Amino acid sequence: MDLPLSGYRPVSQLRVPVHRVERARVPAVDAHLHLGRWLSADGGWTAPDVPALLDMMDELNLRGMVNLDGRWGRELAANLERYDAAHPGRFATFCHVDWSLTAEPHFGEKLAAQLRASVAEGAAGLKVWKDVGLRVRDGRGELVMLDDERLGPLWAAAGELGVPIALHTADPVAFFEPLDERNERLEQLVAHPDWVFSGPGFPPFERLMEAMEAMVAGHPRTTVIGVHAGCWPENLAWVGRMLDAYPNFHIDIAARIAELGRAPRAARALVLRHPGRVLFGTDEIPPEAEVYRIHFRFLETADEAFAHSLEDPPLMGRWTISGLDLPDEVLGQVYAGNALRLVPRLA
Repeated sequence: MDLPLSGYRPVSQLRVPVHRVERARVPAVDAHLHLGRWLSADGGWTAPDVPALLDMMDELNLRGMVNLDGRWGRELAANLERYDAAHPGRFATFCHVDWSLTAEPHFGEKLAAQLRASVAEGAAGLKVWKDVGLRVRDGRGELVMLDDERLGPLWAAAGELGVPIALHTADPVAFFEPLDERNERLEQLVAHPDWVFSGPGFPPFERLMEAMEAMVAGHPRTTVIGVHAGCWPENLAWVGRMLDAYPNFHIDIAARIAELGRAPRAARALVLRHPGRVLFGTDEIPPEAEVYRIHFRFLETADEAFAHSLEDPPLMGRWTISGLDLPDEVLGQVYAGNALRLVPRLA
């Protein structure tokens, strides 16, 4: 039999307990969503029907959502009007800054001024995407890293304003590895070649992590949420060391239950050691009820060997996950308490 790997769809014969979790056990906040227009293919809202979204939130026991798509200027105003102002307490929108300013002199001060203006308009936090360190360049054409001293005014401004930074640097480690038969995300990268960062012009994964740590360490008064499980879920010992060392550092679990769920004992231990520093999030575009139920099952049950995705094959890896079975007092913090403390608008 000559079967291409792309056509292989094995069906597990394992028989284990199955628990379907219809709604979060306690009220939850999704601290990592994209509800704006920035990432949509057609320029439309990724959540086109807000009343339907609110109905789904009520069905799932979601008290609030953090929208990371505020951008700046008119786009920020449109997001704030559509979500935060129209539905107080249910949504909080984070802004971005215009990284094209890094081609200009004194860009750190200019970016800080832009952040101050956006917070004055209503932004609840700052989203920093992975393009910093991978694509953003200064006037000399050199990559701008998170630990660039010229960005200091921006990071300091976030601390002065009391708004958190949702920080995404790098991507899964495999994205920085050679695209060959040993790459555990080969299918994903073949489907999305623009996610390959192993070629010339990109820094090594470890350099991006060093830059993030230096940025967090250098600005202890600034709250940083290392999204996607601290940006290195394949190395939870490193993430745990960051949480141990830097009280201003937090993480969310958005789009990384595939990684966390294949090391459930280490992931559970990490959450139990730092229950006040882990935020619930999904990063689903658009939000989907059944995806939330997978997340609820992951956090609330001890189920083993279940699918982390509705896709076949799953985009984030051909493996199954096991649940963390978190105690109720920890669930309350992870599901909502930590987000409400860092984003008080939702409280």
